[in-house]
Amino acid sequence: FSFARTQRGVCALMVLWAMAHLGSPADGSRSLRRTTGGRKGSLGLTGHDANGVPLRRSKRGWMWNQFFLMEEYTGTDMQYVGKLHSDSDRGDGSVKYVLTGEGAGTLFKIDENSGDIHATKRLDREEKAFYILHAKAVNRQTNEALEGESEFIIKIHDINDNEPRFTRDPYIAHVPEMSDIGTSVIQVTAIDADDATYGNSAKVVYSILQGQPYFSVDPETGLIKTALSGMDREVKEKYLVVIQAKDMAGQMGGLSGTATVSITLADVNDNPPRFTKTLYEFRVPESRELGSSVGAIRAMDADIGQNAEMDYRIIGSDGPGMFDIISNRSTQEGVIVLRKPLDFEKKRQYSLRVQVENVHINPRSYKMGPFRDEASVRITVEDVDEPPAFERPSYVMEVREDADRNVIIGTVSASDPDDKRSLVRYTIDRRTDMDRLFDIHAGNGSVYVLRDLDREENAWHNISVIASEFDNPRLISRVPVYIRVLDVNDNAPTFATNYEAFVCENAKANQRIQTVSATDPDEPIGGHRFIFSLAPEAAGKANFSVRDNKDNTAWILTRRSSYSSLQRSVYHVPVVISDGELPALSSTNTLTIRVCTCDREGNMKLCNPEALTAKAGLSTGALVAILLCVMILLMIVVLFAALRRQRKKEPLIISKEDVRDNVVSYNDEGGGEEDTQAFDIGTLRNPEAIEDSKQRRDIVPETFYPQVRRPVLPPSRDNNGDVRVFITQKLQDNDSDPTAPPYDSLATYAYEGNGSVAESLSSLESVTTEGDQDYNYLSEWGPRFKKLADMYGGDDSDS
Repeated sequence: FSFARTQRGVCALMVLWAMAHLGSPADGSRSLRRTTGGRKGSLGLTGHDANGVPLRRSKRGWMWNQFFLMEEYTGTDMQYVGKLHSDSDRGDGSVKYVLTGEGAGTLFKIDENSGDIHATKRLDREEKAFYILHAKAVNRQTNEALEGESEFIIKIHDINDNEPRFTRDPYIAHVPEMSDIGTSVIQVTAIDADDATYGNSAKVVYSILQGQPYFSVDPETGLIKTALSGMDREVKEKYLVVIQAKDMAGQMGGLSGTATVSITLADVNDNPPRFTKTLYEFRVPESRELGSSVGAIRAMDADIGQNAEMDYRIIGSDGPGMFDIISNRSTQEGVIVLRKPLDFEKKRQYSLRVQVENVHINPRSYKMGPFRDEASVRITVEDVDEPPAFERPSYVMEVREDADRNVIIGTVSASDPDDKRSLVRYTIDRRTDMDRLFDIHAGNGSVYVLRDLDREENAWHNISVIASEFDNPRLISRVPVYIRVLDVNDNAPTFATNYEAFVCENAKANQRIQTVSATDPDEPIGGHRFIFSLAPEAAGKANFSVRDNKDNTAWILTRRSSYSSLQRSVYHVPVVISDGELPALSSTNTLTIRVCTCDREGNMKLCNPEALTAKAGLSTGALVAILLCVMILLMIVVLFAALRRQRKKEPLIISKEDVRDNVVSYNDEGGGEEDTQAFDIGTLRNPEAIEDSKQRRDIVPETFYPQVRRPVLPPSRDNNGDVRVFITQKLQDNDSDPTAPPYDSLATYAYEGNGSVAESLSSLESVTTEGDQDYNYLSEWGPRFKKLADMYGGDDSDS
């Protein structure tokens, strides 16, 4: 059977074979015929082989195994796949064809009466290339299988319906600049999803659409190579190449795809560094600190990255060691650094020869010439007003500790290094000589003694001398001066420690009881040589003797035996110690020896109470300190008790009756805690008793200001006239007196007039006792005072 199908302009010829030597039905369907003989039946084949021998196959009920189907069918009807037919089918409708397997009932449907198979949907080989199905013929009535189930395959025949696709888009590649022709850059790959085993649908050919003449591509492998030599990154760094992949081996009508390749030329060191100038000039003041920058120079290199890294060095200078140059890797600059102090007065200009060279040099670039350059640098020193300079960095002086005051012990010298040679003034930094032991002559720098010295207190003195210019005192310089105080024999030797010796009662004559040594704060050149002896005043009646050992120690020996603690418990031995210097100094030191009871080996067992007290008791100074502490504690206790008694004050009002009779409201903000005479309650009670001569502390006395006459008010008809007159006078005093304290106090006076029917309720008008008052008049004041009339009116005043 032959089928012709056209899709996308491609004509494919496909030949499908159902079974060898089977004729094709008139309708073009694939025919399957089965003949049976006996129960098992046999399949007969019509036709002969090439030799004319009839073809026969045994025990095969089906004469087919696969169908072919074109992918991407575009017709309106269902696509016809093939026809199933069994020899048991007599055309009476008793045979039923059943189809199972992949896509049965969905993608593929079978006519159960005729056995025709159709595809219900358009199929894509790239999704699934074949389907495995199973077919069988059964009796329609009994549903029994007439033949055994057979398996067959429907293969999807490929057409060129997929264009090549690149694995990446875009591609990124790098190739060194100046590469030779044919240098590999990158390989691109395109994949075609069509069947590579059938035809040329998946055979891809590569070509370059953009990027010539710089690059080329291998049509079969897709390898991109350089096609032009001498490509310079400094001229052009990036290239954009477009590669096309076309199937059908590149023939006309094939499908194609493109990809972009971004190619960057990698830098190589093919450019030497070059200075932009042949001469660089810098100006620097002579006061510039060591290690600071003088200036920076920079050479230009067209390369980038490490290929542009440069090293700078000084190859010539008229001031050796004065300057150095450091290569700055971040900026690729050469920084000139000062290494030695500048002096305008000695040298005012320096010339340097500087060389720059690449750090990383490509061996292939040696033929291009030396990768270095040179330039000249001129440095001009500027004059500044400098402080005085001392001749030495430090001074060491010596002085005897017994030197007289104003004795010169040394001289410092400083001068102005500038051309004007200004005069120099010397002073001592008093922060380094707090005791003011030394001073210096302001004009010539002579250091002399100002106070007495003591080597034993401080053997070295470190002072700082300041030199300043007369014309510009702010310009100063300092120099340390170390003064050593030389020793003089001015201290007598003494015992090295406070010795505590004892002698046994059974001691023998000439027995050693103590070894003593001495100390002397002086430091003679040859070392100490102490001489020990017994004081002359004790030599005649001495109970002990002193033996000098000639090694700065001495023994204390007994001169007799049998000491008794009952007769004498403590002995004081005066020992004279001399230092042997010139002039010799000596001191008398007392050694206290206690008499104790000892055993036979000479070990102390018991001393008498007096001796024990002398050993373990407190000193006189300690006892005095303890007594002083006790006395201070007693004084604190007494003072505290006195303060507590002072806080207890007598109450102003003692009895309950006084509280009732003496409640007076007087609102007056006086002049403070000392204002004890601002008002007097007794004055309120007896205004006639006012003392005109009594002065208040919160106002200026009337002797300094004219006295204001107080108008005499007529007495009121009520009993409160005296209070009203007093308050009125107080108000007039405050209104008319310019020295009254309205600026820092507030005086408030209130008076209840006599216009009220109830008159005044103030307690000032009350009589002495409550029993004398008659409250019956309250009932005449109306309903508002009925409650008070019930409480206080009537005969039963107690209720």
